[in-house]
Amino acid sequence: MYILAIETSCDETAVAIYHKVDGLLVHKIYSQIKMHQKYAGVVPELASRDHVRVLLPLVKETLKEIDINLKYLSAIGYTLGPGLIGALMVGAMFAKTLAMSLSIPSLGIHHIEGHLLAPMLDDKPPSFPHVALIVSGGHTMLAKITGLGSYEIIGEGIDDAAGEAFDKTGKLLGLPYPGGPAISKLAESGEKGRFKFPRPLTGQPGLNFSFSGLKTYTANTCMKHPDDLQTKADIALAFEDAVIDTLIIKCKRALKETGYKTIVISGGVSANKSLRKTFDEYGKKHNIDIYYPKLEFCTDNAAMIAYAAFYRLEQGQKDLTLELSPKPRWPLEEL
Repeated sequence: MYILAIETSCDETAVAIYHKVDGLLVHKIYSQIKMHQKYAGVVPELASRDHVRVLLPLVKETLKEIDINLKYLSAIGYTLGPGLIGALMVGAMFAKTLAMSLSIPSLGIHHIEGHLLAPMLDDKPPSFPHVALIVSGGHTMLAKITGLGSYEIIGEGIDDAAGEAFDKTGKLLGLPYPGGPAISKLAESGEKGRFKFPRPLTGQPGLNFSFSGLKTYTANTCMKHPDDLQTKADIALAFEDAVIDTLIIKCKRALKETGYKTIVISGGVSANKSLRKTFDEYGKKHNIDIYYPKLEFCTDNAAMIAYAAFYRLEQGQKDLTLELSPKPRWPLEEL
């Protein structure tokens, strides 16, 4: 069984092929970052048009790399949602049309389920049950994972996602898009302790997240201090520390609430070096197992969609109609 997977939820065009026995065979990602940088954020219409331009050549390139023909494909998985409606439409239309022409099934996959399962692509994947933390540009979420397909959300963002807050703060500091990597790099030269930022919603019970106020606090701090490089670095460090501390405080609460001993962290922000260092130190100190996807699977990618598609196709799931029904908003609980 060869499964072709397509991911076009936002600003990455990604393709992967997964084999029932041999696992992930190949995956490719085309990033639109350079195109969106001059706008300091993703422009949905431009993203959709670029998916149209890139997707077919990328599929051909992916098939060529492992030297297989379309006739060997058994199914096609694609991101059904959540994401940008135009971008999702491109992937869904391509996947369903190709599947129909080959007389094979297609299946729409939940983007967040893909992130939840991305660490399962590792040589030593996490076991169940565990607490999962999703931190990306569009989502901040805590979930109890008791098995494949068994997810219970126990905490989520009520405003800006962590990655979104990084991007907006990066813009405040005059850094290039995306803000996360730029802030992390700048923070390396920051002076620890010069600024102390709040840890949102940590002074009250619960597992939800809020980062819009932290962004506002950062903006006010920027206005009160000189606009020199060292000050920017100090602010970047204080902001990054505040986000990471907030995430780890909430994860500690989730572990206490569930009684679990394993945390899985995925999504674009899980690639942050300081975040990994902080969580690894916590795990070692408290005998908690910490897992992350490989760096190549932190960003949006088709490998995670391929894995989720394989799991659900094995259960007999597939698209029942040719209707295009992408879901820009799709609660995980509806799975």
